[in-house]
Amino acid sequence: MSSRSTAVLPEVEDDTTTRLQPLYHVILLNDDDHTYDYVIEMLVKIFGFSESKALSHAVEVDTNGTTILLTCELEKAELKRDLIHSYGPDWRMPRSLGSMAAVVEPAAT
Repeated sequence: MSSRSTAVLPEVEDDTTTRLQPLYHVILLNDDDHTYDYVIEMLVKIFGFSESKALSHAVEVDTNGTTILLTCELEKAELKRDLIHSYGPDWRMPRSLGSMAAVVEPAAT
């Protein structure tokens, strides 16, 4: 993989009710136990991303160690994080024993 910057803009929900609440980032963490195909498949299924947007996030997490997937209210951010944690191992890699990791952090104000 090249080391060039591959910043991908996170999804930001534009809803008037959301603007009144603090916003949080859903951040995917890199590991070596999941393939690009797994990451793309997971992001398409959980976030509804196009395959090209999912690939961009896969490259960014692989290159930078993290990628911000979504910025939204806390309840939805925690749900998306939990869906990532429950997605399961990558059947393509025998050493993959579980899901990828993700965290929820407050967005900068």
